[in-house]
Amino acid sequence: MKTNWIQKTHRTTQKSLVALCVLVALALSACGGSGNSSADSNAAVVDPYPGVKAYTSLDLNAPLNYTSPTLLAHYDADLLATRNSTPANSTTDKGATLGRVLFNDTRLSFNNTKSCASCHVQANGFVDRAQFSTGFTGGQTTAHAMRLGNVAFYQGNRMFWDKRAASLEVQATDPIQNAIEMGFDATHGGFSALVSIMQTLPYYPELFKWVFGDEAISEVRVQNALAQFQRSMISANSKWDRAYAVVYANNGSVNSPQNFGRSLAGNNIPEADRFTASEDRGRALFIQGPNNGGKGCAGCHQPPTFSLDPNSRSNGLDLNETVIFKSPSLKNVALDGRFMHDGRFSTLEEVLTHYATGIQAGPARDNRLPAGGIPMTAQDQADIVAFLKTLTDSTLNTDTRFASPFIK
Repeated sequence: MKTNWIQKTHRTTQKSLVALCVLVALALSACGGSGNSSADSNAAVVDPYPGVKAYTSLDLNAPLNYTSPTLLAHYDADLLATRNSTPANSTTDKGATLGRVLFNDTRLSFNNTKSCASCHVQANGFVDRAQFSTGFTGGQTTAHAMRLGNVAFYQGNRMFWDKRAASLEVQATDPIQNAIEMGFDATHGGFSALVSIMQTLPYYPELFKWVFGDEAISEVRVQNALAQFQRSMISANSKWDRAYAVVYANNGSVNSPQNFGRSLAGNNIPEADRFTASEDRGRALFIQGPNNGGKGCAGCHQPPTFSLDPNSRSNGLDLNETVIFKSPSLKNVALDGRFMHDGRFSTLEEVLTHYATGIQAGPARDNRLPAGGIPMTAQDQADIVAFLKTLTDSTLNTDTRFASPFIK
């Protein structure tokens, strides 16, 4: 009996060993047969963007939405189709994300002190409230920084106050190569010197490969990304927008002169967005043409984006002016600390005084603006200023999609 017990125990032990071997074989098979499961597991989760992670708060696996943001209904398909983008540089979430990094990066200036955002401050409507901006070595620019909200809707294409840049893309890298602004002019090696620096920053090769499929950094690619980012700065949520959205929805869901001319002070407008009597009178003065009791401002500054009519000429700032200046959208104009291309006015009241009494004759003057000024009472001017303040869009000015992503 003792022998039988030993034989049974031996057979049981053999079965247990066989079962154990099967389990080990299955485990090795699941790990690829190498037996180094820990190493293989770690290799599978290696972050492909360590530079981006080290320097920014971006999650490239879940980029923010630039291509289809939620907008009020009057920013409809017809309006969005008027943006000045081209098929060669359509906005993508990836491209605009790269543009966000470039726009906020002080390392793109010669001494690491200035970025595009230094002069185009988001909280101020992407503008510098000072008359002139301070460059990388303390020098002063010769023109006032432009607001950037709704730059996508300017149909004249040519950029800067004096229209010297052929497109938003061309404009985008001009400040980087400016001898006063960011410093990579010919004296400091030009854009090629900057590219050499960007290649050493660990996040840029990663970002360019993520966007374009390879790590090559070029001025054209930088221009395209910056332009995509700027075109994404859509201002669509001011008090005017919210009130007008009600009119738009109740009157055929169409942007039309008739709808732009409707009162925004009625009970159909939610109380928080309902215009005061002064704001609504200023709206009517701004929108309506001179033949309808208004001042014709909307002929140049066109709702609902309040971007400049591309056929507009200069506004008679100086006698015998020959340069035809453009202007930015009036969205967030009340947040600007200075006005006109040279920042000569410091208040909106001064701007209205110019239009009322200060328009000068000259070959560049828009013929819709009479030399001497547009007849306006003091109350007219005050009401138009009240209306212009309804164009402030705090949503754009606090949107995290446009804030600096840098953590170091």
